[in-house]
Amino acid sequence: MIALVGIFIRALASGHVDKNRVLTTTGPYAYVRNPLYLGSVILGLGFAIAARDVWVFFVIILLFVAIYLPVIRSEEAFLRGRFPEYDEYARRVPSLLPRRLPLRQITKGFSRELYFKHREYNSLLGAAGMLAILVAKILWFLG
Repeated sequence: MIALVGIFIRALASGHVDKNRVLTTTGPYAYVRNPLYLGSVILGLGFAIAARDVWVFFVIILLFVAIYLPVIRSEEAFLRGRFPEYDEYARRVPSLLPRRLPLRQITKGFSRELYFKHREYNSLLGAAGMLAILVAKILWFLG
């Protein structure tokens, strides 16, 4: 269930962002500057909890710190250079953890076309693959 929340957040973010053309500040981007990464972290944590293995949890945290934090810094530098209004946006909106999250306002303006353009359905397919691995692990230990 936790992983589904991550998939939902990623799907919403993907359906709002028009990469490199406009600074997206609507939908989930009105509450966090990096909702795609937030969704990925929640997705990973959901699977770490389902795996019932503390090492999986630590690996996910390590991967986040090693991969996502440098990417976030790099993307923010790019956005600052491309969009003059980014600094003001960054002052108002936190990077990863929202202060509040009203669902109705987050979904307003969602574009199914952008969702498919960004191929965000791949996160759903990846989650299904992870679920299959977890089921296989359970069956392996039961058999």
